[in-house]
Amino acid sequence: MSIIQIIKTNQSLKQFVHWCLIPKHQARPRLWVAWFVNPFFHKKGKGVTICHRTRMDVLPFQPFSIGNYSTIEDFATVNNGVGPVSIGNNSRIGIGNVVIGPVSIGNNVILAQNIVMSGLNHTYTDVETPISLQPVTTSPIVIEDDCWVGANAVLTAGVTIGKHSVVAAGAVVTKSIPPFSVAVGNPARVIKQYNPASQRWESTIKKESSPANG
Repeated sequence: MSIIQIIKTNQSLKQFVHWCLIPKHQARPRLWVAWFVNPFFHKKGKGVTICHRTRMDVLPFQPFSIGNYSTIEDFATVNNGVGPVSIGNNSRIGIGNVVIGPVSIGNNVILAQNIVMSGLNHTYTDVETPISLQPVTTSPIVIEDDCWVGANAVLTAGVTIGKHSVVAAGAVVTKSIPPFSVAVGNPARVIKQYNPASQRWESTIKKESSPANG
C-alpha cells in the first residue's frame, strides 16, 4: 500500500496531514506548501505570468497546470481543493476571476474581468444539518480553445463552452454552449452561430411573424 493510500484510509492521519497543508478553517495552503511542495506536483509552462496579487489556493493533492505564455491577472482566485484546474497555452485569466475546480480551460482563451466559475456545489437536502457541514458535489467546467468570456459572467458546474464561442458580459451559463456560438443573458441562450456553408455568423433567433390584419 502506498503512502497516499495509507493516509486516505487513516482518518486521524488524514486530518493531521490536512492540518499540515492548510490552516484550520482556511482554503489557502501554508506558505511552505506553496514554496516547497507545489512546484514538484504542479506543471507550469514557460513564459507564464501569475501576478503578485493573485490568490493561488492550490494544493499538491489535486492537479494544477498552466501552459506556455498564459497569464493570471491580479485579484484572481484559483482553487483546486476539490477538483483539478488546468489552463492551456496563451490564455488569460482576467482581473478578479474566481476559478474553482474541477475546471479545464483550453488554449487561446480570453476571460475578461470578475468572471466566476465553480465546478463545486454544496448539498442542502438535510434540513437538520447546516449546509456548510454537508457534502459537496463536483461536475467539471470545460472552456474549449479560442473562447472569449465577457466580464461578470457566471459559469455553473457541469457546463462546456464549445470552441471559438463568445459568452457575453453578465451572462449566466447554466447549460452547455455549442462550438462557434454567441450566448447572452440570464440564463444564457445562443443568439448566433457560425454557418460553415455560408461562412457567416447567423442569428438563431426566429423572427416573430407579423399579426394578421383584422
